[in-house]
Amino acid sequence: MSFAPNYPVMLRTADGVRIDAAHTPSTRTELGIVVAHGFTGSWRERSARRIVHVLSEFGGVVAFDFRGHGRSGGETTVGDVEILDVEAAVRHARVVGYSKIAVVGFSMGAAVAVRHAALHGGVDAVVAVSGPARWYYRGTKPMRQVHWAIERPLGRWAARMAKRTRIARSEWDPIPMPPHEAAGLISPTPLLIVHGDADAFFPLDHPRQLYAGAREPKELWIEPGYGHAESAATPGLIRRIGKWIASNLS
Repeated sequence: MSFAPNYPVMLRTADGVRIDAAHTPSTRTELGIVVAHGFTGSWRERSARRIVHVLSEFGGVVAFDFRGHGRSGGETTVGDVEILDVEAAVRHARVVGYSKIAVVGFSMGAAVAVRHAALHGGVDAVVAVSGPARWYYRGTKPMRQVHWAIERPLGRWAARMAKRTRIARSEWDPIPMPPHEAAGLISPTPLLIVHGDADAFFPLDHPRQLYAGAREPKELWIEPGYGHAESAATPGLIRRIGKWIASNLS
């Protein structure tokens, strides 16, 4: 599969962190879509590039690596200060000339997209895919492994070596607003919550808690057989998300 051409760009956040990003133009020049990956992910991974390729049917796409990931600078705070990374990508999309901006986040990126829309605003639609509703969840084996990587020196070393993910050692202070509370502050911006019933990281009480915390306009899609985040997302699901964005921002 060949992907739509992209143009690498280096962004800078309000706190001075360099963010590795790419812009994929579209024939639909009014809509810009910002794609935010999950923990240990990257816009350069094939699964993420496939998502960008499909979304570029509906608008121009700005994809980026969160701080501490890939070629971006800094260290990841696993969902806290990353709202500044999304803001830098949204700002770039505005500078490029898009009049409408949607943010599509996956897993950690979903939590950041929701919190960014609540605390910074300035976007026209939010899509949260495979996202958590609350912090410190350890109810599944994959999430216990994530917490090991975040909290233990050996885990942080393993994430750095295997995934090129550099994790900050310091704990949150203060603890950021959880996504299910932030969801209530997004309205009147439309919010779409997408979650698979085969998600091994976050069970279905997470999307339902997000949906309950949000105000209209909001939608919840529970996808049969869908696993977790970018790696499990089919082109068909991403195309449906693109159509939802286009229909809400037309």
